[in-house]
Amino acid sequence: MGNTARDRLRVTGYYPGVVGKITELHAVYYHDVWGFDISFETQVGRELSEFMARFRQGKDGLWVAVVDERFAGSIVIDGGLASTQGARLRWFILDPRLHGQGVGGVLVANAVDFCKRVGYPRVFLWTFRGLEAARTLYERQGFTLREEHPVHQWGAEIVEQMFALDLLAGDS
Repeated sequence: MGNTARDRLRVTGYYPGVVGKITELHAVYYHDVWGFDISFETQVGRELSEFMARFRQGKDGLWVAVVDERFAGSIVIDGGLASTQGARLRWFILDPRLHGQGVGGVLVANAVDFCKRVGYPRVFLWTFRGLEAARTLYERQGFTLREEHPVHQWGAEIVEQMFALDLLAGDS
C-alpha cells in the first residue's frame, strides 16, 4: 500500500499519560472548533479519570491510535450500563490532522467488534449535531439516530444527539 496514516497506525490500550492526552485533545479541539469552555475539559477529565479507576478488563475497552509513534486519538467502550441501557461508546477523538485518513473508522470498528465479542446487546453514544464525519463512521457501523434535543452546555448552544446500535439478531 501507500504511506497513509492508516498504514502507519498502531492501536494500543492504556499507557501512562494517555488519560491526559485524551483530555487535552478533546479540550483543544472542542474549544477551537466549537467554542466549548472549561466546563467541557473538566467534565472530560473527571469522567475519564473515574472510568479508568473502575476499568474492568473484558467488560470495558480503551483503544488508542498511535501514528508515527505519537498519540493520534482514542475511543472507549464503557460497559457499566450494559445490562440496562447498553454499552456506551465514549471519548472518540482523533487529531484533526488525521481526519479523513481511515484512522477513525478503525477505532469505531474496533469498539463495535469488542461489543459483539463481549455479547453486549446494545451500544449507544451521545454526541451533537454538526460532527458529520463522526456521524458517517457511526452510521457505517449501523448506528441510528434515536433522540435529539437542544441544550445549553459547555458554554455553547448545541443539539445533543443519541445514536444506538442494537446487536442482537432481530433487533432494529
